[in-house]
Amino acid sequence: MQRRSRLKARKTWLGAGVVVVLAGLNAPALIGFTEEQYHKYEINRPEYKAKHGHWALADMPGSYQLNSIHAVMLHTGKVLLIAGSGNDVKHFHGGSFRSTLWDPAKNTFKKIDTPEDLFCAGHAQLPDGRILVAGGTGAYEALKGDVKRAGGAMLVKNEDPNGARSFPKGTVFRSPSGVEYRSEHAVRVPAAKKTGGGRTGTPKVTASEARVFVEATENGPQGITNATEQYRIKGLKGKDADNLYGIANKLGLDKKDFQGIKNSYEFDPVTEKFTEVGPMSEARWYPTLTTLTDGRVLAVSGLDDIGQVVPGKNEIYDPKTRTWSKGPSRYFPTYPSFFVTGKDTLFYSGSNAGYGPADKGREPGLWNLKTNAFTPVSGLTHPDILETSASVLLPPAQDKRVMVLGGGGVGESHKSTARTSIIDLGKDKPAFRTGPQLPEQTRYLNSVLMPDDTVFTTGGSKDYRGRGESNILRSQIYDQTKNAFTPAAAPTVGRNYHTEALLLPDGRIAVFGSDPLFSDKANTRPGTFEQRVEVFSPPYLFHGDRPALTATGDTDVARGDTLDFRSENTADIDRMRLMHPGSVTHVTDFDQRSIALTMKKSGDRIKVTVPTDKSLVPAGWYMVFATDKDNTPSQAQWVHIR
Repeated sequence: MQRRSRLKARKTWLGAGVVVVLAGLNAPALIGFTEEQYHKYEINRPEYKAKHGHWALADMPGSYQLNSIHAVMLHTGKVLLIAGSGNDVKHFHGGSFRSTLWDPAKNTFKKIDTPEDLFCAGHAQLPDGRILVAGGTGAYEALKGDVKRAGGAMLVKNEDPNGARSFPKGTVFRSPSGVEYRSEHAVRVPAAKKTGGGRTGTPKVTASEARVFVEATENGPQGITNATEQYRIKGLKGKDADNLYGIANKLGLDKKDFQGIKNSYEFDPVTEKFTEVGPMSEARWYPTLTTLTDGRVLAVSGLDDIGQVVPGKNEIYDPKTRTWSKGPSRYFPTYPSFFVTGKDTLFYSGSNAGYGPADKGREPGLWNLKTNAFTPVSGLTHPDILETSASVLLPPAQDKRVMVLGGGGVGESHKSTARTSIIDLGKDKPAFRTGPQLPEQTRYLNSVLMPDDTVFTTGGSKDYRGRGESNILRSQIYDQTKNAFTPAAAPTVGRNYHTEALLLPDGRIAVFGSDPLFSDKANTRPGTFEQRVEVFSPPYLFHGDRPALTATGDTDVARGDTLDFRSENTADIDRMRLMHPGSVTHVTDFDQRSIALTMKKSGDRIKVTVPTDKSLVPAGWYMVFATDKDNTPSQAQWVHIR
C-alpha cells in the first residue's frame, strides 16, 4: 500500500535523454519505460545489491499466514511465529489461536497447536533451547461506550483455615439487592491464616483473598454500584456460604482494558509442541521475560486480570522445577527493555511498549536484583518519547554499550523522534550521549544485530500505528566505526505496530507483521494486519564468496572451553562472533546479543574460546559466525553453551 502510494507520482514517462542512458546500461526496455520500471531495474542491479542489499517477499502459502505478534529464532534453524488470537476479537471469542513454524532454509511451514491465547505474552529462551512463553490474553479491551455490562474487580474472601478453595470461570456472585455477576476467570483462594490460641486462648483467623474480574449477567445500568458490598457465591450453603464470599466497592460501565492470564508454557523446538508448566501468581499481558545469569527467568510488568499494570509484583521462573516464585518488587510500564549487565544487575534502557502513567517507571537506569536498588542514568534526550523505541546491546557485548533508537510519545500520542542515544555501561558514571539521527522521526523501528558488528534498522512509522499513512519505507545500517547510518535498500512493505525482525542463520533478516490502525491517509478506513513476510539480504551477501565454516569438535561446551572449526578461508577470517538467537515482539528483542570470541588459527583450523562471564554468555544455544576482512560472514554454525 505504502509503496504503491509513494510511486504513484513516479509513473511518468521518461524523456529521450534518459532512454539513451538506459540503452547504455542494457536496460530491459527502452520505449515506454516508466520511473517505476526503472526503479525495479535499478534495485536488481548487482552493483546496487552490493551497496544497499536486496528485499524479497517470502512465499508463504495462505493457509499458514497469520497475524504474527511474536517471532522466535529456534536452534533447529526454524522460526516460531505466534499469533494467538492475533488482535482479532472474533478469533478470541471463537477460541482460534494460531502459531506457524517456518523453515527459512527450505521455505517449508507447519501449523502448531496453540493451547491458549498467547497474544501479547512474554517469552524468553531457556538454557536448553526450549522457549518459555508466559501470560497472554484473558479478555479484550472495550471502550466505555461499548461496555454493555457493569463489571470490575471482585475480592473473593476465604475465612476457612482448613483449606484453599477454587472457583471456575463463570462463578456467579449475587449482591444484597439480587443483581448477579459472573467471573471471567477461574480463581483460587488460599486457606485463611490461623494464629495464636494455644491451650487456653482463642485462635485468630485472618481471611485470605484473591481477586477476579466479574461482569453483570445482564446488560444495562442496573449492575452499576459504587458502594462496598458483600456478595454471596451462588451454590454455596451452610458454613461454606458463611466462610466464602465476595467483596466489591465499584462495578461500572467504564472502559475495560486488555486483561492478562497467569498461564505459562514451554515450547520444545525438537518435538515442536507446547507443554503447560506452573502458572504465575499474577496475570500478565505485555510482560517482559528476561533470562538471568543462573538460567532462571524474571517476569516483569504486564496488565493483570482486571486490566491494570501489575504494581511491581515481579516473579522468577525456575526451569528445573517449572514453577514460579516471588521476585524483587519494582514497577515498570509494559514490555520494558532489559539487558543483563552483571551477575545481579539489569540495565533498563527506558524503552517500553505502552501501558502505564507517563511519570512512573520510565526513567532508565541500573537495577540491582539482589538489593533491589535502582540507579538512574542521565543524558537521554527526549526522555518523554521512549515508548515504542528500540534498544540494542551494541556488538560486541563485551563493550557494554546500549543504543536507544527512535520512539514515540506516551499512549496514542502523535509525537515521535529521530533521536538515537548511546550509553557506555562500563564507565564509573555511565550516561547517555547523543548518537546519529535517524533519517526520519520513527517509532516501531525494528533493529537487528548483524554478524559484521553493524545494526540493521528498518520500517516503523512517524505516527501512532501508522496513522495518516505515515509508514516509513526506509532501511539503514548503523556502522559503529563511523558512528553513522548508511542507507540500505527500501522495503516494499510498511511496518508499524506488532512488527518483528530476526537475524536468520544464513545472515539474512526476516521481517514479520504490522498492525496499522487505518488504511487511508484520512484515517477513516480500518487497517488490515500485514501477513506478508519480507526478507532482507544485506550487502555483504553480494560481495562474492562467503567464508566457509564447519564445526569439527564438540559443539556442546561450557564457558571457558574451546570450540573447533575448519575453514578454507582461515587467512581471510578477521573475527568470530557468538550470536544469541532473537526472540522479539513489539520491536523488543529479549534475547539477541553478539559476543566477540578470541581465536587462534593454524592451517585450516580455528580455535575459539568461550568467555567465562555468565552475565556476558548466558547458557543456551548460539550461532557462530566467521567474518572475513571484507565484512562478509559465513553461514552460522549452531553451538550449545552450558
